[in-house]
Amino acid sequence: CTHYLFIVVVAVNSTLLTINAGDYIFYTDWAWTSFVVFSISQTLMLVVGATYYLTFTGVPGTATYYALIMTVYT
Repeated sequence: CTHYLFIVVVAVNSTLLTINAGDYIFYTDWAWTSFVVFSISQTLMLVVGATYYLTFTGVPGTATYYALIMTVYT
């Protein structure tokens, strides 16, 4: 979903570029910033996923999981 949105934004910005070449510096700056933010969020999701996987899988994970459920529901 995010990829399509990014493509649309890039397409719109490209159209704006042809209208005003002065926006080029701003555009590249924006693209770089969004790329960095996207990379960070991807890495964060990966870390969260890995942590979740390590915590809630296997025998210790199952114990932790049930302990969590018991804590929440009692």
